[in-house]
Amino acid sequence: MKSLLYLNKYFYKYRFRLGLGVLFVTVSNFFGIVPAQLIRLALDQSADLISYYDELSWFSYSSEFRKLISINLLIFVGLVLLMALLKGFFMFLMRQTIIIVSRFIEYDLKNEIYEHYQNLDYTFYSTSRTGDLMNRISEDVSRVRMYVGPALMYTVNLVVMFILVLTAMLRVNPELTMYTLLPLPVLSFVIYFVQEIINKKSERVQAKLSDLSTHVQESLSGIRVIKSFIREHGNIDDFTRLSGEYRGRSLDLVRVNALFIPSLMLLIGLSTLFTIYIGGRFVIDGTLTIGNIAEFIIYINMLMWPVAALGWVVSLVQRAAASQERINEFLHTRPRIDSGVRFPENFKGEIEFRNVSYTYPHSGINAIRDVSFKIRPGESIAVTGKTGSGKSTLASLLLRQIDPESGQILVDGIDLKEIDLTRYRNLLGYVPQDVFLFSDTIQNNISFGLAGNVSETQIPDLVIDAARKAVIHDNIKGFPSGYETRVGERGITLSGGQKQRISIARALIRDPMVLVFDDCLSAVDTRTESMILDNLHSYIKERSVIMIGNRISTVKSISQIIVLDDGFIAEQGDHDELLALGGQYAELYEMQLSDREGGSNLTP
Repeated sequence: MKSLLYLNKYFYKYRFRLGLGVLFVTVSNFFGIVPAQLIRLALDQSADLISYYDELSWFSYSSEFRKLISINLLIFVGLVLLMALLKGFFMFLMRQTIIIVSRFIEYDLKNEIYEHYQNLDYTFYSTSRTGDLMNRISEDVSRVRMYVGPALMYTVNLVVMFILVLTAMLRVNPELTMYTLLPLPVLSFVIYFVQEIINKKSERVQAKLSDLSTHVQESLSGIRVIKSFIREHGNIDDFTRLSGEYRGRSLDLVRVNALFIPSLMLLIGLSTLFTIYIGGRFVIDGTLTIGNIAEFIIYINMLMWPVAALGWVVSLVQRAAASQERINEFLHTRPRIDSGVRFPENFKGEIEFRNVSYTYPHSGINAIRDVSFKIRPGESIAVTGKTGSGKSTLASLLLRQIDPESGQILVDGIDLKEIDLTRYRNLLGYVPQDVFLFSDTIQNNISFGLAGNVSETQIPDLVIDAARKAVIHDNIKGFPSGYETRVGERGITLSGGQKQRISIARALIRDPMVLVFDDCLSAVDTRTESMILDNLHSYIKERSVIMIGNRISTVKSISQIIVLDDGFIAEQGDHDELLALGGQYAELYEMQLSDREGGSNLTP
């Protein structure tokens, strides 16, 4: 239950609305107990009037007396109806305050979680499952809302009603009140005993639901791979198995509640029996009236639903506690990458790696080892090497998605760890190896990289200019909807080369000072690659550029080429110097040259 204390800040934020809700609960319950007293008065007065009527029935004015009894009853019926209407009105106001507050808290909590998602670093996402993260912001928050809404409302309602009803019962007869409420200690013990079982089973249900969500998300994302390997039936079997496990755990929880609710109803029924039996003896003794017994039975029935709902409320609270614990665990995760506060007065784009090393913490792979190089403002550098040599890790380090274990990365002479990340990344243009496009129009995907100070009227021209530089404009104009073509989830409707060129346009439209191309031309043919490089030739002269690629044709025109091998810089120089060395670069060149002669598209 300690995990739910995190929500106190939201309760404080909406304290005035919640205070009004409690007031409306109190007023509603006040008008709820008044009818019981009216019915007691009506029964007692009617009983007295009927006894008088029997004694005076032989008088001539007996019909008028009977009419008086009817009017008296109608008055009480009208008053009871009025009290019911007032109770319903204030109950409506109660729900309009407390339940609406729960929606406000749900809104705030989802926004807080989503903002925290945006602040967490690359390392967190590389070790977390997407389905589990989605489940925390959807299913877990919904369970928490049931606590801050219905559970809170019914708890306040029960407390207020219990206080009002108990006060009214004690004023009538303390001894009968004691017998009537005798089952309540047993009820408390049952709730205390069952709540721990509900909590454990709720946690198991929620954990299995996360597994199920993750499986569905991965299946939908990888549907093309599943169909390519004809794994549909196997995938369905896996889903059926996970769904069956979720169903089994949910049924375990339902069985506990199925036993719990009837037990509560039995104990409440015993209270009614005690009221009729003990109260009847008091009526026989003359210390109570029939109206008092009716009043007590109404009070018991008034407590029946709130007390019966107590089991449901306990279940809601326990499940909310389990969900909030998962949310708190995530919200207390701090990003490993903290932004600095410094920034160069006149950003030039000078980048220097000084003896930088990095090992991936979970796999133990030494991706980068003692790497040193320098890029002067307006200079380009190319990085090539075999697969797994550490090329993409260099890009991640430069973007500060990860921090080096040792060594320094300097930007204009300032350690990258001390630089304001927002301002720094705003001057970067990055084209990742694994291209990601949003399920949106081509124009919106390209303009995604624009800063907020660009007017809406400028966007189309900027998008077209960037698309031309990336040699994708003609392809886009050939689509039926042009730049308004929707690309589907992750750009599924486009080819690999088209996605890469749109990603390049998205980076270029930012007009960045530093460009990082991470093997972003691997899916285009060599003719298109040559056109793109020609378009970028004059553009990149004024910018610092890191061009990462496996193709020699991508990197050979750049004056400074680094060849990585197992994280180390194996060779460094321009194209001709590296060929003359006869090392790894020359070997890679010869291999791609033979591929070209054999008909491959990998033309250097």
